[in-house]
Amino acid sequence: MEKSKRKSIITIVVVIIAIILVCVATFFAVTKIYENKKKAELEKQIQENTISTEPIYTVENYPKVDASLATQPLTNAFIKNFTGVDVDVSTLDYTNTHPGYVRLINDEVDLIVVTEPSEEELQLAKEKGVELEVIPVVKEGFVFYVNSSNPVDSLTRDQIQGIYSGEITNWKEVGGDDEEILPYQRPVNSGSQTGMLSLVMKDKKLMEPLKENLLQTMAQIINYVSSYDNGKNSIGYSYYYYATTMFQTIDSEVAGNIKLLGIDGVKPNNQTIQDGSYPYNTAYYIVINKADDENSAARKLANEMLSKRGQKVAQEAGYVPVK
Repeated sequence: MEKSKRKSIITIVVVIIAIILVCVATFFAVTKIYENKKKAELEKQIQENTISTEPIYTVENYPKVDASLATQPLTNAFIKNFTGVDVDVSTLDYTNTHPGYVRLINDEVDLIVVTEPSEEELQLAKEKGVELEVIPVVKEGFVFYVNSSNPVDSLTRDQIQGIYSGEITNWKEVGGDDEEILPYQRPVNSGSQTGMLSLVMKDKKLMEPLKENLLQTMAQIINYVSSYDNGKNSIGYSYYYYATTMFQTIDSEVAGNIKLLGIDGVKPNNQTIQDGSYPYNTAYYIVINKADDENSAARKLANEMLSKRGQKVAQEAGYVPVK
């Protein structure tokens, strides 16, 4: 009897040990499977987030591109990254916004990187039987600036419209000194003027500028507004990247003599442009012929510009990515 009891106890102990061993083995097996799964997921994530730096074009087979003045540093950065060659930018066949649209519509270039098309450019495309596809590539802000000595720091959208429609003519009407407002403008079909009409004035009529108030380039307006003689009572407009990053490299002293205005109390900067809180939010666009298929040079390059690699290139060049 005693022997049988001991045998039963031994059997129970053996069974318990066996169960424990099975549980331990199962635990380690499940843990190993889990670890392998996590490792595979991590490797997949790393692989997906790894951005290739291998060239995807040669300089010779790179599509024909045109760009506006403010987007040329962006297109230069794309060319350098996608070809792996530090191309001499003086050899690149850039014109500017309106000539670029004309060249694209006439099938002289594959793709342009510019501001949105003007009514005249859309009409020209229609006459030529071309439908334009306009794709945001980087975010941008349309900005207004005054001389740094001007006490006004912010204007409302209504006040901007009032100034440029001719209804508001003195700075004291918007909290400034008793000085006549000198509002500079750009020519029709320039990227800045198209932005001014579509983003700012909308249905409000823009006043006809005096001849001396119509300036041909963005640089001219900045130079005039920043000057000591006639700058204090003037106001101008441009795109954020050009008025800050780009012009800073052209003439940092002049750039330091202008002040970007807040709009409805919101100052333009990378963050407010990125999150959309700055009121005059816009973009620079890839523009191609909508008829271009997925295998076309234009469509393939557009896809690369919008890829993780392309957007990283844009950010490193000082622009605000759309993705």
